[in-house]
Amino acid sequence: MKIKITREILLPVLQAANNVVERRQALPILSNVLIVAGNDGLQVTATDMEVELVSRLENPVAEAGSVALPARKLFDICRALPADSELTIEANGNKAKISSGRSRFSLAAMNADEFPSIGAFETSIDLDIATETLSDLLESTSFAMAHQDVRYYLNGLLLEMDGSRIRTVATDGHRLALTDKPVEIQLEAPRQCIVPRKGVLEIVRLLNPSQPTAHLSVGENHFRVSSGNQSLTTKLVDGRFPDYERVIPRETENRVIADREALRAGLSRASILSNEKFRGIRLILKKNLLTAVAHNPEQEEAEEEIEVEYSGAPVEVGFNVSYLLDVLGVMRSPTVRLDLVDAQSSCLMQVPEDAESRYVVMPMRL
Repeated sequence: MKIKITREILLPVLQAANNVVERRQALPILSNVLIVAGNDGLQVTATDMEVELVSRLENPVAEAGSVALPARKLFDICRALPADSELTIEANGNKAKISSGRSRFSLAAMNADEFPSIGAFETSIDLDIATETLSDLLESTSFAMAHQDVRYYLNGLLLEMDGSRIRTVATDGHRLALTDKPVEIQLEAPRQCIVPRKGVLEIVRLLNPSQPTAHLSVGENHFRVSSGNQSLTTKLVDGRFPDYERVIPRETENRVIADREALRAGLSRASILSNEKFRGIRLILKKNLLTAVAHNPEQEEAEEEIEVEYSGAPVEVGFNVSYLLDVLGVMRSPTVRLDLVDAQSSCLMQVPEDAESRYVVMPMRL
């Protein structure tokens, strides 16, 4: 195999591939990227057996062939070269030579036939979706996914589809994020699937705003997103997502309307002196005034008064301030609505008069 390619074309592909490749692999082949050179250009594949990223490049090929090369070393070499450099990659047997200008490198190569592939799978759902819509669905909810939870089905994102909408839901047991988007889908029956955490994060990276649409393919055990010259396939989580509907609190008369940026800034300032481990903050609500109070073990205290619209009964409740700030960070509206009942009840956050996205944060005892 022999190819010539410019650094600016290859570098972003290798960077995306290294996001998929795990640093510590039980199988040595998985620390490599597979490069296949053919008449129609190059194909670069990276996988950790759960997630697979395939990038296709239209680039002339001097000599067709395939080789598996160390992903991190190849990326570091490419990144270290001067801008607009041209690389020549020649692979023969268990060695690959990379040259560019006065630089020469020799890398250990592995047999391309040993490289694993998820490959094709039978799909039950195929649809094109606006890139902006898919990005909003993922980015507005993915922050609430659990991380290394023993309840493995929480370490991912629920994707729920019926004939008229797509819904994404994520929860770690302490907070929940839900977003709906209207999408016309031809379905025989509603479908639920859980996309694992790593797959979700890589799909968000994959989606390119310059591509107006992305293609979704859903199989029994796999989920694939294709955008431009890249496609990412991930195995689905085999589990049952909890009944999230029952944890969404009912709307209440204790309703707060606040300027989103003013609330976010006030909570951020108060959080500076919160307990670093538990991040607790107390919200005290009175007529048209929200007071945020934080304490820490050093007996330090922060207090922020924020003007809001509120005419309900006085309420005092504690929350993890990081959870509140995460929600305010993904919202894009100028105002935010908070529904509070009492110190033992969850808080419902959403955009006023718009139920497209709903966020639930459980209280904490302070």
